[in-house]
Order: sequence, then C-alpha cells, then structure tokens
Amino acid sequence: MGMIVAHFVSHSHPIRVLLDGTAIPADLGGVGRYVDDLVPELVEQGVDLTMAVQERDAEHFATRLPSARIIPISRRFESRPARMAWEQTGLPKLIRKVRPDVLHSPHYTSPQFPGVPVVITLHDATFFSHPQAHSRLKQRFFTTAIRRAIRRADALVVPSLATRDETIKYAGGDPSQFYVAYHGVDRSIFHPVSDAERERVKASLGLEGRDYIGFLGTLEPRKNVPNLVRGWVKAVSDRPNPPALVLAGGKGWDEDIDPALASVPEHLTVLRPGYLPLEDLPGFLSGCVILAYPSIAEGFGLPVLEAMSCGAATLTTRLTSLPEVGGDAVAYCDIDPDSIASALTELLDDPARREALGAAAIPRADEFTWARAASVHIEAFRAAARS
Repeated sequence: MGMIVAHFVSHSHPIRVLLDGTAIPADLGGVGRYVDDLVPELVEQGVDLTMAVQERDAEHFATRLPSARIIPISRRFESRPARMAWEQTGLPKLIRKVRPDVLHSPHYTSPQFPGVPVVITLHDATFFSHPQAHSRLKQRFFTTAIRRAIRRADALVVPSLATRDETIKYAGGDPSQFYVAYHGVDRSIFHPVSDAERERVKASLGLEGRDYIGFLGTLEPRKNVPNLVRGWVKAVSDRPNPPALVLAGGKGWDEDIDPALASVPEHLTVLRPGYLPLEDLPGFLSGCVILAYPSIAEGFGLPVLEAMSCGAATLTTRLTSLPEVGGDAVAYCDIDPDSIASALTELLDDPARREALGAAAIPRADEFTWARAASVHIEAFRAAARS
C-alpha cells in the first residue's frame, strides 16, 4: 500500500484521479482499447480526470476528452524499460504536482512509493493458471507484477469474477480489495450490418458468395487455434460447399498452428488475413455463419462480446470468464477437436438454432456497457481514497 497523503474524499466533491496512460502501446492496442473506451465514461460520470500519456497519444486523448487535463511525458520514455523507470521516479513527481485523490494504474504496474492511494487494473490471471500459454519472459514478468500489485494497491479492478477468483487462488489478496468491472462494447461500431456491407467484407477476403466460419483474436496458444482447425476439418470435409475458415488476428507465437494448417485437405479453404481494420470487423462478425472461439483461458473474452453485439451465432468454451460473457446466448464446446467438430456440425445443420443464438446475443451484449464499467471503477476509486 502506498503512503497516503490524500484527505478524505466525500461523495459531494468530484474525485480527482490521475490515470497513468503511459503503458498504452502504439495504435491504442491491448490495454489502449480498455483505457480509450473507459475514460470518456469516467469524465461523463463526474471524475475530475488528469491523464499522463505518451507524446504520440496526447492529441488523441485531448480530442477525446476536452474537459480532462492531458499531460504528455517526454519521448525519451517511450521504450518499455524507460517507461518502467519513469513510473518509479517521474510518476511520483507528477503525483506531487497534480495532487490527485487517487492514482489509477490501468496495466498491472505502479510506483513503489506513490504518495497517494492506488487503484490497479489486473486484466488476466492466466499467467498463473495457464503458464504454458505465455512466453516464459511474459509469464515471469506478469506473475511478479500481479503479486506486487496485490501488496501495493488499495483497490484492484478486474474484468471478470474468474480473473478475481484465479488471482486470489494463485497470488493471494482479499476479496474485498477486488472490484469486478466487465468490459463494455462500442455499439456505435459493433452492431449487425447490412447485407451489402457483409458482402463487401466477404469480397475483400476473396469469399464472394461463400459461407465462412470466423475466428477473431491473436493466434497464440491459449486461443486453441490448432484444435479449431482440426475440428473444422472434421466438421466440413464431407459437406457440399464446405464453409471456409477465416482466422482474423495478429500472428502470435503458436508453433502448433503451422502443422495443423499443413494437414488441411486441398479442397478446403483456410485464410489468415492478419488484423482486419476496425471498420471491417462488424461486417466480418455479422457475416460469418458461426464465430468460433474455443479458447482455453481468458481474462474477459472481448471477441465473444463483439461477435454477440453483431448478432453472430457464437461458439465458445465454459472455461474461465467465457460463460460470464456468453451466458445462455452462445453455444458451448470443449477444447478438443472432436467436441469442436460436433458443435460446429450441430450448428451448421441447424440454421434455426443459429438464428436463435444471433437473436439472443444482441440483448445479452447490451448488458455490457462502459458506463457500467466506469461506475464500478468510481466505486474502487472512492474506496481507495477512503482507505
């Protein structure tokens, strides 16, 4: 816990929060999406917000948050080691200058001596529960960071009950320290689209007039892509006009994917288009016959929520946080190729069930809003400020 110099924060005055956005990667990837979607709602709900950001992000956040104070840090702190050093020395200086009620560190790490109460967001406990799903370096860094966060933070924000429970199981912490803030989804982007838009995205993938099963996410071990490929081959090999498989997302480091792809029969089509531009995602998700996401472990499972928002019939697993997101509005399978194959076959054979899932998915997805997430963060900020 940080030494606390903050005064008691009453509900009557807006809580002053300094959010350290310097860990956001270029192009607002990863934690950037979470911060970018959260901060307008914090301001909307009355938080007096100051953000420290990398120089390259300053203009973006100044435009997004006209009433917040945006403080760019020097370019020499852009590299990860330099940023980590700034977090320990430069950030406490900035805290003394800004004098917030609370520091919010949105990505695992925080200063050792912040001088004010600290709220830290932990996105994922799979570094403990599924170490094989991460590189050794990443696994070592994040398990250390999470244990340290539990000791330092006055409150912890997590994106699911599963992440809270796994964190406590493996790294300790008091349940009262944790605040569960489910991610929201931007309904101005993720919603069902017109047939013309679906066809445009299909054409851009070279799939005019063809059905496809979609996957969205980084191609890394915990996403279970090799078993998805094998299950899809089993499910569609003998079908007339077999649907293609489109693996949309960044190339991770799952070396089992290539052998799985090499064994795909020649008459089947599997595509790896890499990252799709954001404007193509609704057409991609709305247009697939099934969005298959048979993941082994998630902190939250945003692709499932985005697919549901677009009215996709979604297939996922009951592992970690995924049932918290999918509820009764998705289909479930186990992680082995046979289970994936039989679930895909059932859905392909039953258009009415696919339609029912798509219809149930939209109201379910509507329950997940950034406004709700922001109000949980504000509870955490107020609790930390009182501690």
